[in-house]
Amino acid sequence: MNPLSTRPLWQRFSIFLIPLMASNILQALSGTFNSIFIGQMIGVEALAALATFFPILFFLISFIIGLSAGSTILIGQAWGARNIDRVKAVGGTTMTAAFALGMVVALVGGIWIEDIMGLLGAPDNIRQMAIEYGRIMFIGMPGFFIFLVITSILRGVGDTITPLFSLILSMIVGVILTPALIQGWWGLPQLGVNSAAWAFIAGFVVVLLFLFVYMRARKMPLAPDRAMVRSLVPDFRLLGLILKLGIPAGLQMVVASVAGIVVVGLVNRFGSNATAAYGALNQVLNYVQFPAMSIGIATSIFGAQAIGARRQEQLGEITRTALLMNLLITGSLIVLAYLFSQHLVGLFITDPEVVDLTEYLLHIVLWAILPFGWGVVFSGMMRASGMVYAPMLLALAGILLIEIPLAIWLSQTSLGLAGIWIAYAASFTGMMVMQAAWYHFVWKRKRIVALV
Repeated sequence: MNPLSTRPLWQRFSIFLIPLMASNILQALSGTFNSIFIGQMIGVEALAALATFFPILFFLISFIIGLSAGSTILIGQAWGARNIDRVKAVGGTTMTAAFALGMVVALVGGIWIEDIMGLLGAPDNIRQMAIEYGRIMFIGMPGFFIFLVITSILRGVGDTITPLFSLILSMIVGVILTPALIQGWWGLPQLGVNSAAWAFIAGFVVVLLFLFVYMRARKMPLAPDRAMVRSLVPDFRLLGLILKLGIPAGLQMVVASVAGIVVVGLVNRFGSNATAAYGALNQVLNYVQFPAMSIGIATSIFGAQAIGARRQEQLGEITRTALLMNLLITGSLIVLAYLFSQHLVGLFITDPEVVDLTEYLLHIVLWAILPFGWGVVFSGMMRASGMVYAPMLLALAGILLIEIPLAIWLSQTSLGLAGIWIAYAASFTGMMVMQAAWYHFVWKRKRIVALV
């Protein structure tokens, strides 16, 4: 990722992107395996319980995603300038803040989970399962937040291989442990739908132990040495800058997750079959959406490192390369998903009626992941320079002015359930148009300077 490299940009971008895409696909695959195990070994109701909890989890981790985004911008710029002390300071402060936030989330979530499920209108036949599953998930939030931050800041210094190894290890633990806890193999207790939650916690605990040993052995820049331990004492001035950059991204995620909760509430009105279809559809969409998001992350990190190295002339080429990558990679995945949609949906659901419903809804929204990816590229480049409020406001406009109103209105028309996914497609397209316009007519005329 060295901005001073003479290797063609598309090659450097691809070398960085492939492990990053693999990591995000594996992250989705881990959830997919859990859904397959739960759906096939327990049933549709258990799968619906997992689907009901997902928007809550997304809501609660939104700020940590924002915190990671803010720290990654600073780490990318500091690494581009080869300022190792600054890299450690940003990383340590971010990890401490993440752990504190994780403790708050664990406490609040554990206390209010029943009320949250009641507000969501979770169907009576799955509500208790969703509550029990959610309560266990909240226990693991402090450790999970640390895991998210470490993998994020490693990418900020150009390392996508270590996070990939970490996710492979986490997935192996989950794939082995989830069915073992469902069936009670090897003398383990039979935990039903809660098996996925305990396997999730075990996976990232094993990864954190692995990272502690591996990073020290390799003497990596963010290894837990004395300097890194000292940096865990938060630098509040630095934390303020991280939050200034990260809160807009976190707020955007919060609003998106609230929109997801509203959508789940709308979907739940159509019964548990519709909720199960929602969960399975999201699993399929993740495989198309995560590569697009990976390209956006790579754009932001490449942009931040170029800015840190004072090579602003590379920013336009980075954006163009990312847009082309999205067309080729995300576009290809969309075509494959259309061609094999029935087989993909059948991985999660065995009920023929729910399979048909999920496939129909998938066909409505799938194409819109392409403009979604382009929008993420434009916003990622703008954020790399420290321009964080405009991309946030444009994304919020897409959610609050397009997605939610359209979903509520169309779901009450003759379109019914299909109207919700028409609203998603309209929102993705609208956000892309707005982000592209701001990038071309405002951001490109702005003077770009390093923040560190």
